[in-house]
Amino acid sequence: MSIVTLKNLAKVLHSVVPYVLYRISKKLVMSLYLFIHLQMLKIAKFHAWTCALLTALALLKSDAEFVNITKVYSAVAQGAVCLDGSPPAYHLSSGWGSGLRSWVVHLEGGGWCRNQTTCGYRKDSALGSSNKMDAQSYFSGILSNDQALNPDFYNWNRVKIRYCDGSSFTGDVEERDPVSHVYYRGARIWLAVMQELLARGMREAETALLTGSSAGGLASILHCDSFRGFLPSSAKVKCLSDAGYFVHTKDIAGEETIKAYYNDVVTTHGSAKNLPGCNSAMEPAMASSFEVIVSNILVPDTADPNGTWKDCKLHISQCSPTQLKVLQEYRGNFLNALKALDELRSMGMFINSCFIHGQTEWQEAWFGANSPTLNNTIGSTTEEALYGSIAPTLATRPVSIYDLLMVS
Repeated sequence: MSIVTLKNLAKVLHSVVPYVLYRISKKLVMSLYLFIHLQMLKIAKFHAWTCALLTALALLKSDAEFVNITKVYSAVAQGAVCLDGSPPAYHLSSGWGSGLRSWVVHLEGGGWCRNQTTCGYRKDSALGSSNKMDAQSYFSGILSNDQALNPDFYNWNRVKIRYCDGSSFTGDVEERDPVSHVYYRGARIWLAVMQELLARGMREAETALLTGSSAGGLASILHCDSFRGFLPSSAKVKCLSDAGYFVHTKDIAGEETIKAYYNDVVTTHGSAKNLPGCNSAMEPAMASSFEVIVSNILVPDTADPNGTWKDCKLHISQCSPTQLKVLQEYRGNFLNALKALDELRSMGMFINSCFIHGQTEWQEAWFGANSPTLNNTIGSTTEEALYGSIAPTLATRPVSIYDLLMVS
């Protein structure tokens, strides 16, 4: 099967899977998923399409909630636009009952673009243009409205802010790029969407949680103080970064590949002025230093020209003892980097050893029979932390995310 054929098939699946596969048998869904998943792993990184298929499987277990897109046309006059100049967008499912004055605001992930070329390519996709986004988004995981699947947040106001700027909502360059013809306006998008949500009732929030995954997880860290500032002083406000805490480390060739990458991101998007003040003494590229997963951090393609790590990057079971040792060393570096936060009583961490990138939107990882736990699922940990029932800890005793977020 050719790459072109697979790409076309993936696009079709991404569009129709949520509506069609819900109607067919579980056996057929599983067979289709396994076939396409194996084919895609052989030729490219089709994470988005795999997620679409996993979503379809979830639909077999519960009623789906598809939430309409809202485009903030008024933001265009403020220069708050996606890479291609289209308006920013979000999806809102209104809360009810006990959750009427509580908000979960989730920042979509999707990596970054580092220069004119990569941002130019990106502007023709849903990660660079609201014109390319689906009219509806399926809410699952922390955004689900099903009490059985999301018992702590199901009736809150749940928002998904779409990611179309390529800078984790930090960019702000006045002029349109003359070469790629794109706009670098992520910071303006953040402000415009916040103003929109405040007008739609968030200004009266009593409890609010800013979340994000991957690039959105980084954004939830960078914009946490800003988010707090928008809300009433009496409100309980916390931030959750899912797969967004990125440790600075060298790759297997001893190069600082990701540092150089993010230096390009900061320079291209004019992000330095929008990074938190506590980082002002650092290099802009390190103020939000990030490395993501094995494929991008320890073993970028440039550090492995002979493809020695190719199989290991596809699945942990294919790693040699030597490669596993390298991964364990990275684990140690990651935990050491977190020790500085261990004494901060207002912060907490839920750390598990799953080889997965992002868990809050994936139902099976968020709150399910097989979701990762430290005596609790991720979802129940979040609720307990949000309301302060335990103190934060570096995963040294049983906790859940609800434990870690609502500590005062």
